Amino acid sequence: MLNSFDKNWTSNNNGCELGGQEVERLISVRPSAAQFRLARKPFYCFVHFGMNTCTGREWGAGVETPKDFNIQKIKVEQWVGAIKSAGATGLILTCKHHDGFCLWHTKYTDFSVENSPYKEDIVKKVAAECKKAGLDFGIYLSPWDMHEKSYGTPQYNNYFCDQLTELLIGYGEIFEVWFDGAKGAGAKDFTYDWQRYYKIVRALQPKANIAICGPDIRWVGNEGGITRKSEFSVVPKYLQSAESTAKDSQHSEAQAKKMQHFNSKTADLGSRKVLRQFDELCWYPAEVDVSTRNGWFWNSKTNGSVKSGKRLFDIYLNSVGNNCTLLLNVPPTNKGTVHRREVRALAALGKKINEMTAKPVIVQSLGELCEKDGYIDFEFSGEKRLKYIIIKEDIRFSQRVEKFDIYLKKANGKFKKAYGGTVIGAQKIIKLQNAKCCGARLIIRQSRSSPVISEIGFYE
Repeated sequence: MLNSFDKNWTSNNNGCELGGQEVERLISVRPSAAQFRLARKPFYCFVHFGMNTCTGREWGAGVETPKDFNIQKIKVEQWVGAIKSAGATGLILTCKHHDGFCLWHTKYTDFSVENSPYKEDIVKKVAAECKKAGLDFGIYLSPWDMHEKSYGTPQYNNYFCDQLTELLIGYGEIFEVWFDGAKGAGAKDFTYDWQRYYKIVRALQPKANIAICGPDIRWVGNEGGITRKSEFSVVPKYLQSAESTAKDSQHSEAQAKKMQHFNSKTADLGSRKVLRQFDELCWYPAEVDVSTRNGWFWNSKTNGSVKSGKRLFDIYLNSVGNNCTLLLNVPPTNKGTVHRREVRALAALGKKINEMTAKPVIVQSLGELCEKDGYIDFEFSGEKRLKYIIIKEDIRFSQRVEKFDIYLKKANGKFKKAYGGTVIGAQKIIKLQNAKCCGARLIIRQSRSSPVISEIGFYE
């Protein structure tokens, strides 16, 4: 009779097929070069800044004028410094939010920073500072525009494409283009020319990923930093529909609380049972977008809601540590700086991220496992107190692991189960409570073909 360790992917594979036509179909779905680069830089920041920073609103009203953008000074280097201290590798700026106000010198509307008391091109300043600091730069351009008169007519698609082109050719390399699905319930009924937008991005910034209402990065489905137990990257292709994403997005400012939670119908997106129902699949990894405070734009009333470094680290573990990327919003104030509470929280987050891997016990590259690797043992040089285990699949070979266990070896030679998980994907971070052990055992219970583990690390 098989013991618990012998029940693994090399024996019964948890009762699932290890190979065959269906398995080959699933593992043939793999990331693009841009998606693979994204997985290696899974934490970056949003910066919501603009007209709403001055008016204290989240969505604007559509009746603002350039004079209402009355900010006198902006310390972009302070924004970038605070974000970099958190360990983030990129910054996405809200170049135009729903109110339609443009933070760059655009040829296509007078409703821009150029005609405000501030006058300077903010997109240019942020892009330059990111380049100087070694951060990737990305753009957010809202398809919904409350101010532009052509919105709701075919001409608006031209307007949007013209502005998108300005941003893609004038500010260096772009790592991500973020298209929001939010649109007010009272907005004009209008069909965006998504395919035309995508074609422009592909032509002008071929290394960029197109997010949310785009084919490269999937919205996780909420704004509360919550992820699914099993967050798959191989999912049905219909999920790439921008219209579907927009339908599930906000349609009023009052829906903000609703966005903190999941709809239970979206709990399983990529199990074999689900994927069997669909002919077309795609690689569509999830991005977790969440703000450091209540609301996306700074407001003096929300200063008390800034999340602590500990809370931000928990979100990091649940997103970056659960096969997702993390897009953490950091909204500057109307004084042109990131609030001191956010500065402290970001620095604390960065410290915790660095501490996580500061004391490695063993870090190994495993590669593709073979028949003798039903379970793999790791011997430590004496007794250790483990705090974290980090496992990474080589996603260039798709997402294969579906179920795994971690056992810790005690001083008496016996093994005790420490963790039971489902998918791994780009990265799984397992947090332990100073677990005393002298070794560990990884058992992959279920996999789509042979697992390919790029790295496993044990840390004190």
